[in-house]
Amino acid sequence: MVDVNTNSNPKPLQPQSYCFISNPTRWSREQKPNCQTVYGIKGNNHLNNVCVTGCSFGGRFYSLEDTWHPDLGEPFGVMHCVQCHCEPPFLCGFRCRRGKVLGKVNCKNIKQDCPDPDCDDPILLPGHCCKTCPKGNYARVTDSWLPSSSGVARARFSLTRNSLAFSITYQRMGRPSRIVFLDSDGTAAFEYKVPKGQSEMICGVWKSVPKALLRHLQTEQMRITMTTSANKREEVEGKIIKHRALFAETFSSTLTSEDENSGMGGIAMLTLSDTESNLHFILILQGLIRHKQKVELVYRQHILREILANITSHDPDFAEVLTDLNSRELFWLSRGQLEITVTTEGQDPRRISGFITGRKSCDTIQSVMSSGDALTPGKTGGVGSAIFNLHDNGTLDYQVQVAGLTSEVVGLTIELKPRRRNKRSVLYDLTPEYNQATGLATGSWSRLEARHIHMLLQSELFINVATAHSQEGELRGQIKALPYSGLEAPRHELPVPLAGSFVSPPVRTGASGHAWVSVDKHCHLHYEIVVAGLSKTDDLTVNAHLHGLAEIGELDDSSTTHKRLLTGFYGSQAQGVLKDISVELLQHLHQGTAFIQVSTKLNPRGEIRGRVHVPNDCEFGARAEVEEAEFDDFFVKDPEELKKDPHTCFFENQHHAHGSRWTPNYDKCFSCSCQKRTVICDPVICPVLTCSRTVQPQDNCCPVCDGEIVRDCSCYFEGDQKIHAPGTTWHPFVPPFGYIKCAVCTCKGSTGEVHCEKVTCPKLTCSHPVRRNPADCCKECPEEERTPAGLEHSDMMQADGPRHCKFGKNYYQNSDNWHPWVPLVGEIKCINCWCDHGVTKCQRKQCPVPSCFPTTRREGSCCPECVGKQ
Repeated sequence: MVDVNTNSNPKPLQPQSYCFISNPTRWSREQKPNCQTVYGIKGNNHLNNVCVTGCSFGGRFYSLEDTWHPDLGEPFGVMHCVQCHCEPPFLCGFRCRRGKVLGKVNCKNIKQDCPDPDCDDPILLPGHCCKTCPKGNYARVTDSWLPSSSGVARARFSLTRNSLAFSITYQRMGRPSRIVFLDSDGTAAFEYKVPKGQSEMICGVWKSVPKALLRHLQTEQMRITMTTSANKREEVEGKIIKHRALFAETFSSTLTSEDENSGMGGIAMLTLSDTESNLHFILILQGLIRHKQKVELVYRQHILREILANITSHDPDFAEVLTDLNSRELFWLSRGQLEITVTTEGQDPRRISGFITGRKSCDTIQSVMSSGDALTPGKTGGVGSAIFNLHDNGTLDYQVQVAGLTSEVVGLTIELKPRRRNKRSVLYDLTPEYNQATGLATGSWSRLEARHIHMLLQSELFINVATAHSQEGELRGQIKALPYSGLEAPRHELPVPLAGSFVSPPVRTGASGHAWVSVDKHCHLHYEIVVAGLSKTDDLTVNAHLHGLAEIGELDDSSTTHKRLLTGFYGSQAQGVLKDISVELLQHLHQGTAFIQVSTKLNPRGEIRGRVHVPNDCEFGARAEVEEAEFDDFFVKDPEELKKDPHTCFFENQHHAHGSRWTPNYDKCFSCSCQKRTVICDPVICPVLTCSRTVQPQDNCCPVCDGEIVRDCSCYFEGDQKIHAPGTTWHPFVPPFGYIKCAVCTCKGSTGEVHCEKVTCPKLTCSHPVRRNPADCCKECPEEERTPAGLEHSDMMQADGPRHCKFGKNYYQNSDNWHPWVPLVGEIKCINCWCDHGVTKCQRKQCPVPSCFPTTRREGSCCPECVGKQ
């Protein structure tokens, strides 16, 4: 089994490859297939503080990273479309009193994250937020549901801290359009929109998986679905579970059926013995578990081996060893020509089969060669870098580059780990493909044996660079997989080499590295760095910076404006995205005059360095999300992209980008803005006009002078460094004091000027005024002494008449009726509230008890109806 390690001294997790299998979802409850997925966790984090770390909400205590749907009590109940999250306090050097609850509750509306159902009549099941497609006729549930596809999918998962990377392959189905992770309640927890392409490999990352869902993964409570968007809609689904076979697997096979809509499938995980020619494998099948099976190893329809199996629903795994494979069988295995088949015995036999190939994933097979890792370790300052691609037919493509060597290259080889000290064991010689002038070697190794493939995928091979001064090897590096990260780094290209010889002045070091760097359409920098050859002491103090200078060698302490820290180093690897890059630094990247420098405690001014050239069209600097949103009228954003942005606001059934402004539908005399998932709407204050004749333009709140061209004179306020719409008012933001609530600023729409004035506090009639919050400017009367604001003077004088009600921020007169408005949810039309002599009373609409199951609710309807009822 893959153990879940909760070591009290957490170490960076080296992600590993895992898998799952899925078959069509339209099955009866007894027949619904399981899907095999594995994940690994290493390390846990604790907040060692005397504070009670967590959140208090609604009289309940929640741990950090917990998520829940808030229960507002009767008559509102549980808000299934609102999800609250207990966030840790990100405060530097915070202190708190013993026993104080420390945590921040953040709630958001998740309805905008619901996937779009691929059916004409989706239904809303009780206790759910998202509508789903009905699965057959619920009134007649039987065991005769038929699968809608013959597709079989397999995935590998890699869990690093709180990011879940996945590699998915599929056969016998169209390219999926979306992948959805479901929690234990069947609610969509994360949706990944599959980019278009011809590849049969899907690569993606679920970043920042909530802690509660990580626990669901650990307890095998999550499922995953894949859906196609073609004319023939296909869907496969499977459960995420742990499996014991994935660490050793080096060969694999996906088994499918030739029959249409068969609903059968399976996977095989295989590995060779370390010393003998034995092939170990585990089969996981779906759709064949009610029969005895016959497992065969086939080459071009000739049966080579045959085994009887008895796989049941209680024990769906079948493990076996094929002993003593001969040289021909091993050759066919290396070329991807062996086929594994499973056939049921008895009447109406059924058959699934698949070819055995090397293990597939989105990881990159690569190597960093350093003098510190040579068989005779040294400190030459040289670097070697290599990337590889393994094909199904056993061919291995390679690209190798070396630089900064002490003498010319005399040997470039792929080798085994030496059995004796300095006794090399060469497998393949790349020297004929090496170009001394360019330092590059590009080619293919087409004669890999099955044992070589096994060792390659087990990280048991090395690449060695021998030079005239170091005949046994000046540089050496282990060939291993770099886990997929989801960054837009061009891993199919050779990375930037990092060497001590590139530092000014050159550093004779045993370390080296390489880096993939790219700039996306938003002018954000994506980077991945791998370093090798460092000592254990240096490994703990390594850091990297991106510099931009005219020439390498001009680095000094005054260059901080052209220097950016590249965060994310865990051990010898770093990855991340740099968003707020200066124009100058982007220009250096475009011109090829930028470089990455890795420093250590021993060499704080640079241990290794490499020049970076990334052509880009970011002459105006990084295009921040706010700047893009301000030009939303000119550049319409893709709604699907807006859904993915965590800062997007959902308002009046539309998504709005962070920083954007718009006029709401409910009142044209308001101006709304989106500030990181929060919608702020301010009333428009019309400017005073000095002309004699005014007109009221259509769709405009304020009148204008007759004959005047309507202009958008927005205002820029230096304090918050934001652009404000004409007529809007706001409290000024003055660093470092924050928002000053005793002043109000107004954007004059006629001139575009900002006018700020002190707030005039109203006269209070109570004897003991209070300040509700320390940041408030004006005092208020206590609730029991307060006169309702916004009421007519005649109403105020009726002290002996019926009392008014306050609900939220609104006041209502006696006998008024309204639908309550709940933050993040909006108006709840299924609940009626009324004011009864100063007391607010609310009641949910009474619905008749349905006489059928299951039920659904239509859009705009308060009461459940039978499924299928018109």
